[in-house]
Amino acid sequence: MSTLEQEIDPEKVGLSSERLARIEDHFARYVDDGRLAGWLAAVSRRGQLAYVARRGMRDREAGAPVETDTLWRWYSMTKPVTSVAAMMLYEEGAFDLRDPVGRWIPSLADPQVYLAGPPAKPVTRPATEPIRIWHLLTHTAGLTYGFHHVHPVDAMYRQAGFEWGQPQHMDLAACVDAWAALPLMFDPGSEWAYSVATDVLGRLVEVVSGQPLDELFRTRILDPLGMSDTAFWVGGDRADRVAALYGAHPDSRLATAMDGSAALSPRAMLSGGGGLVGSAGDYHRFTQMLLRGGELDGVRILGPRTVRYMTTNHLPGGADLEHFGRKLFAETNYDGIGFGLGFSVTDDAAAAKVLGSVGEYGWGGAASTAFWVDPAEELTVTFFTQLMPSSTHPIRAELKALVYQSIIE
Repeated sequence: MSTLEQEIDPEKVGLSSERLARIEDHFARYVDDGRLAGWLAAVSRRGQLAYVARRGMRDREAGAPVETDTLWRWYSMTKPVTSVAAMMLYEEGAFDLRDPVGRWIPSLADPQVYLAGPPAKPVTRPATEPIRIWHLLTHTAGLTYGFHHVHPVDAMYRQAGFEWGQPQHMDLAACVDAWAALPLMFDPGSEWAYSVATDVLGRLVEVVSGQPLDELFRTRILDPLGMSDTAFWVGGDRADRVAALYGAHPDSRLATAMDGSAALSPRAMLSGGGGLVGSAGDYHRFTQMLLRGGELDGVRILGPRTVRYMTTNHLPGGADLEHFGRKLFAETNYDGIGFGLGFSVTDDAAAAKVLGSVGEYGWGGAASTAFWVDPAEELTVTFFTQLMPSSTHPIRAELKALVYQSIIE
């Protein structure tokens, strides 16, 4: 089990204890007024945990408090793990980032692009560009999510059973083939749209490695990094450690209990885009590996140049998501924010209008979880709660301001 305990006095790593306390004071109000059931936050600097705080209940209805070993649905914070797995294979010479994905997944060899018409009878044309591996890593493949509700192709995903999940009988390979049968929103590489691309990447990882995604994660990333609390589902005596899932009430936006039982049983579809459940301590270890350039406790997962390459903006022309991306739901604006190979990347902190550093990278999950790594400040931050959707409250922007104002050296 990964521990999550404060390791050093904040002042010894250039942070203010008094200013860090503002994090707990601020987010305590979220629990007190019912916007969140509970949460946990952790801040490390220079490789040592300087702040760990928690408040409220992991399961409000059961009266169970948030503990440091609480297990959380990571949802899209799974995506960086899948991206790291793919780049491990890249480092081994398994593929080139420009390779067409159809070389390994034949159903994606000849994609069609939506032109016009209703979801039931779309007019399409052949894509001008194949879907390449770098398109999957950067969400520029033309794929989408059914929950976006902004494009006819989104509606086609929903009609096929893909909104916040997938038909229960379908495994990852079947899901990818089903998405391949639907048109793309745009030609690969021409725009950015948050999508099932990382799930497709997970299937690519399976085909290339010859291992199921859960096995590859366990043997190549989770076990080597000591992330023993992370898996695609939780059972047995660990089940009571899983936080309950909440949704924002449509009128009050207060946390309302919803069904989160999918995390408690095996699933056919291993989602590299959103399927992992794990502890904050495990994700902290993952961020430390990234901060240290791909290595932790003598175990090297990636080379340092690969990590730097992944956390560079890969959008064409150095564009930001606000101008290159589709207008989709988001908790924050995307001015000054680019996208690398599995991570958002801050290119212009002033344009983002949130305290931060150029070069920081991270992502979040649908249940309002978030993390980022700031190499310039040698800083990592993780925040866990379980409220859907993540766009309900401006948690990430508030957290960033509260963390960065605490840096005094």
